[in-house]
Amino acid sequence: MYQLIESLRAAWINLLAHRLRSFLTTLGILIGTASVVAVVALMQGFSDSIKAQFADLGGTALTLSARNEFSNWNTGNINQLALSDIDLLRYRVEGVRHVAPVMGVSYGGSVRYKGRSASPQVMGTTADYVWVERRFPEMGRFLVEGDDQGRRRVAVIGPKLRDDLNLPRNPVGQYVQIGSEWFKIVGVMAKRGEVFGMSQDNYLIVPFDVGRALQGQNRRLMFEAHFTVADIDEIEQVKERVSRTLRHAHKIAPGKPDDFEVESADQLAKQFGQITAMATLVLGGIVGISLLVGGIGIMTVMLVSVTERTREIGILKALGATRRDILLQFLIEAGLLSLLGGLIGIVIGIVLGHGIAALIPNFPPASVPISVAIGAALFCALVGVAFGIMPASKAANLDPIEALRYE
Repeated sequence: MYQLIESLRAAWINLLAHRLRSFLTTLGILIGTASVVAVVALMQGFSDSIKAQFADLGGTALTLSARNEFSNWNTGNINQLALSDIDLLRYRVEGVRHVAPVMGVSYGGSVRYKGRSASPQVMGTTADYVWVERRFPEMGRFLVEGDDQGRRRVAVIGPKLRDDLNLPRNPVGQYVQIGSEWFKIVGVMAKRGEVFGMSQDNYLIVPFDVGRALQGQNRRLMFEAHFTVADIDEIEQVKERVSRTLRHAHKIAPGKPDDFEVESADQLAKQFGQITAMATLVLGGIVGISLLVGGIGIMTVMLVSVTERTREIGILKALGATRRDILLQFLIEAGLLSLLGGLIGIVIGIVLGHGIAALIPNFPPASVPISVAIGAALFCALVGVAFGIMPASKAANLDPIEALRYE
């Protein structure tokens, strides 16, 4: 321990004696670390924001959709759910609570109100949508069963659409035109805000059967079924029941793959987490190449330092310093150089990440886990030690007599 402390003190004194050279040596490590930490901070903030969106769906929400591979779309043999699948979920699968079919409506043209027009996302669904998605109206009401049964031309809108069409603050009772049809606004949903500049409030919801009529009879009916389970502890059992029931209804032979898929909000969050983790790793690896450049810079400067300090090394060996003592001192010096650059780079990277996130409109705040900061610091120290081995070994192997004669 005494030897380690003395080596550390000697390394620190030498770094202070050459402040400018030490700073320039660590510059590559500093820039590389700052870049990596900034990228990780932005990607982590992005990931946390999306996970929060999935969390809003609740732990009991699941989605049933048709499974289509690239080959299905390429050949035109496209799988799709049938309306009877909704009844199967609702009445034949034990443990299912609320079921809401959700269909994207291709209505053509735009949504208009008193000379203004907008192009929101138009969805067709049923009254259970609010209980499945846990999204509720701020003004007025949501769709009710009678709207769908009577095919009423009513609509619920998002706050962004209200603003785009310059509707009154409370537009309940106003009429908007969708294509060639007029719809009465019965409610405005609560605001959800934006993610990466994309509004989550620019939509219009109509009764499911009305959406089918807007879509037209010649278009393929593509929709998903969103549903909840009564008991969160039985999610896997319910998924198994859904799979068994639909395989039987779709007459899928044993051993054949499903033509549908059931996913939970937790699954989607995990899948997205895996994607963002992979993207972070790839981006961090690309940017991290600069760390290797910084390590080469440290090795180069340390080799020069060994040459400059040849007589000093000879004196130390003459006074009894062993090969191990010299090796340890130079390794600590290289590691300390890299660690200092890494620590400064971490601070700059955190500030840079938050700054970039603040400059991008509606971008979620950057986030840097403590484990990432600690890992970055340790990796920087490891880079310094790894690239300091050659200079340290060269210094330790110097012949004391030759070193003392060096001019």
